[in-house]
Amino acid sequence: MKYRRLGSTELKVSVVGVGTWQFGGAWGKDFTQDEVDLILDKAHELGINLLDTAECYGHHLSESFIGNYVSRRKSRNDWVIATKFGHNHADRNNPSKNYWSAEEVLKQLDDSLLSLKTDYIDLYQFHSGTDEDFDNDALWTALDKQVQAGKVRNLGISISRNDNIYQTDKATQVNAKALQVVYNRLDQAPEQEVFPSCERQDLGVLARVPLASGFLSGKYKPGTVFPSNDVRSNRDQEQSQARLRAVEEIRANEVPQGVDMAEWALAWCLKHSAVTCVIPGCKSPEQVESNARAASFDWVNDSHPQAWKG
Repeated sequence: MKYRRLGSTELKVSVVGVGTWQFGGAWGKDFTQDEVDLILDKAHELGINLLDTAECYGHHLSESFIGNYVSRRKSRNDWVIATKFGHNHADRNNPSKNYWSAEEVLKQLDDSLLSLKTDYIDLYQFHSGTDEDFDNDALWTALDKQVQAGKVRNLGISISRNDNIYQTDKATQVNAKALQVVYNRLDQAPEQEVFPSCERQDLGVLARVPLASGFLSGKYKPGTVFPSNDVRSNRDQEQSQARLRAVEEIRANEVPQGVDMAEWALAWCLKHSAVTCVIPGCKSPEQVESNARAASFDWVNDSHPQAWKG
C-alpha cells in the first residue's frame, strides 16, 4: 500500500480506502457484522486505513458496523475515519426541522460519535448540501468549536455536483481541509475547475464512485439489463447503454492487455496530481484485495505531490 498526505492535515491516508455506503443496505444486500468484520480485517491486512461513511448510510447503521469492529479490535489509531452530516433519513419528512442548522448537526455529530464508538472523528464532511445550506456562518462556527474541543480533527466538504466550484472555492474560508467528489474515467468534470481550486488551497481529494457505479468494473457488456433490485435499473436505460459502449472502447484502447479493468480504473484516478485517495465500495474481502492492487501501478508512486514523506 502507498500513502498520501490528506491536504494540509497531518493525516497519512492509504491511496485506496473503503467506501461503506453499501453497509447501509443500499445495494440490495443486508450486511451482517461478521461480513463487515471480514472486509475490514482484509483492508487492515493490506494497509488500507481510510474508511468513509455517513450518518445517512442506513441511519447510522454503517457507522455502527464500523464502530463495533474498531472497538472490539482496539485499533482506533490504525484508522482514519471519515463521516458526514446533513441527512437525517430517520426523520427526513419532518418539515419543521432544518437538518443543516448548527443545533441539528451537533446532534448528528454526537450520534455519529456514539455509533462509531469513538471520541473523535478524523474527517467530518458537509454532505451534499445546497449552496444555501453551505452559507451558514453559525454552522461553521459551531463546527470550529468541535474541532477546538477535539471531537472533530478536520473538516471537509462532499460536494453533490462534481462541478460545484462555489463550495470548493470557499473550502479554506470554512476551515475545510478536504473535498470529496465524484471522479472517474467516465466523469472527468472535476478536472476543469474543482481540482485546480483544490490544488491552490492544498485540499485533500477523496474520489468517490471511482468505478462509475460498477460500469468500469469490467463485468458488464453493452446490452446488460440490471435487475429491478439494483439501483442502476432506475437510471435512463439509453444513457446506461451509451456508458457501457464507452467502457468497451476504453477497454479496447486504454486498458493494457491482461490488466484487470477495475484495478486500472482505480489507478487511473490516482494519476491526477490533485487526488489523494479513491474510496470504492466493496461487498467482500476479495473485492477489497482487488481494489488494493490499484496501488501497485507504476504511476502510483512517490512523485505524487501528496506522497507521504513522514
